[in-house]
Amino acid sequence: MSAVLWLLIALPLGAGAVLALTGPRRNRLVPAAGAAVAAVVLGAAIAAAVTRPAASAPLFAGMEAGLAVDGLSAVMVVTVAAVTLAVLVFAAGEFAADENRGRFFGLMLLFAGAMLVTVTATTLPLLLMAWEVMGAASWALIGYRWRRPERAEAADVAFLTTRAADLGLYLAAGAAVAGGVGSLRLDALPNAASPWLHVATAGIVVAALGKSAQLPFSFWLSRAMQGPSPVSALLHSATMVAAGAYLLLRLVPLLDATRWAGPAVAWAGAVTALALGLVAVAQTDLKQLLAASTSAQIGFMVLAAGSGGVAGGTTQLVAHAATKSGLFLAAGAWLTALGTRQLPALRGAARRYRQVGAAFTVGALTLAGLPPLSLWAAKDEVLAAARTGGTALYAVGLAAAAVAAVYSVKAVRYVTRPLPETPQTGYDTEQRGTRRVARTASAPLFALTLAAAVLGVLALPGPASWLKRLVGARGEPSPAPWELGLSAGVAFAAAGLAWRCASGPAPVPRTAAGAAQGWLYLEQAARTVVARPVLGLARTLAAFDDRVVDGAVRRTARGGLATARLARRLDDGVVDGAVRAVAASLCRLGRWARRPQTGLLHQYYAQAAVGFLVLVLIVLLVR
Repeated sequence: MSAVLWLLIALPLGAGAVLALTGPRRNRLVPAAGAAVAAVVLGAAIAAAVTRPAASAPLFAGMEAGLAVDGLSAVMVVTVAAVTLAVLVFAAGEFAADENRGRFFGLMLLFAGAMLVTVTATTLPLLLMAWEVMGAASWALIGYRWRRPERAEAADVAFLTTRAADLGLYLAAGAAVAGGVGSLRLDALPNAASPWLHVATAGIVVAALGKSAQLPFSFWLSRAMQGPSPVSALLHSATMVAAGAYLLLRLVPLLDATRWAGPAVAWAGAVTALALGLVAVAQTDLKQLLAASTSAQIGFMVLAAGSGGVAGGTTQLVAHAATKSGLFLAAGAWLTALGTRQLPALRGAARRYRQVGAAFTVGALTLAGLPPLSLWAAKDEVLAAARTGGTALYAVGLAAAAVAAVYSVKAVRYVTRPLPETPQTGYDTEQRGTRRVARTASAPLFALTLAAAVLGVLALPGPASWLKRLVGARGEPSPAPWELGLSAGVAFAAAGLAWRCASGPAPVPRTAAGAAQGWLYLEQAARTVVARPVLGLARTLAAFDDRVVDGAVRRTARGGLATARLARRLDDGVVDGAVRAVAASLCRLGRWARRPQTGLLHQYYAQAAVGFLVLVLIVLLVR
């Protein structure tokens, strides 16, 4: 059955590459082809979830590239494939005729294929490869409409932020090898020797928190909202931001092996859920509100991973994927129709487009954690696991659940209010609206809304026990009746307060409100603490290279040229002069020696006589 597994990952990767290279020439055929591929991938995902195939191939000496579908990854592959299909069906009606749909649908399938490899990888090298492809594809998708500079810059910020955190995976791989885990199998990482075990764990935690937009990396998700709405619906519901949470849920044994990692991860998730929930409350841009709520909701999954609640985190992940993808698609439908995503301008949008409004309302109430909808039950599963980590952790998680009700009901309050007398004056703040919702929007919206509403059954006693057996977490705690009642009461109280106060200013200091609206100034802090010092160091090193290293090279070159000129002068003036002097002397000597050679016999006799006389005188004088 490994053929099913290879089909599951090869089909979206191969078809995505082909569609991305077709260009705009086949624009009419591309959406149908992309949706058809996604449908086949969903079928393969369901088959893989049932049959649980595994496959491996040699990669390096003593190391394999392994793929397998187990209980946890079975849930993930079906979730990823289902959301991908819904988003691609919706996207078929979202692009203008002159846009390059081939590039968009191809990149979406490539991204989905990389995510499927990520969730089925059993070895760290293969996971790293898929992780990198996923990051590169997300950069291209966020900056899909790259002709607007702010969107290209947003893609760069998102990519560089997650890329910096991704270096933790490379650190983890090196530490695992140093710690004796030569195979780099994920299930063997807890066996690494100390202190390399702690280094590997720290690297994986940083990479996961960065990819899942947890504090302090959350700001990249705000920038990613510059991408098309279908991109947000896929990347920021079931795939990219969920990848880090999934990795932590997969590696709960590694977190437990270090003792410190579990509590650290749990508190990171809880604080993110609360802080980013407050950021969501402060937003007046619908996509920014949904983005901040994504970080907050992912925080519950991270909280579950740190508390050892694999089943609760999985329930939260699946329910949130359906809920948030539907909300992003609804926001995208309004953006296309009305040209705005500003909450004040969207007043009455749910009344004007009732189908989208109904889907959005159900999704937002699910996000609020109101019973009996899915995220209410999922959050209680997470909070039951968090309570084992201490009352403080449980209290922060419960407060974050209350804040979730506030920002969700705030959005519903805006879009369901009666239409103003002149709504047209508030429209078209981002683009020119079409004043219609695409026909392809209804089916995926209602499918996702239905899933968001009913997936809470996974937290009922029977399905919850089945899910715990599926993911291998039989001993996890379940919420007590008083916990269910408490969380429901808190959610209803927060929702009522939000409904009553949604249209008025928040009773908080202006500085705090500004910080929340500006995503806690995390990007500015990153630029100040990281980007500017790094750029300053780079400029200093560049100046050092230019002035010292290159300067030394240039001075050495100039010294060499000066030495060459001196050597040329010595050669021309001394060596060549000496040679010329010797030659001239020999020429003169030759001329002198030629003069006695007259050819007259009597002169030769006279010369011989003189020579004989000189010899005689020498002999006489010497004696």
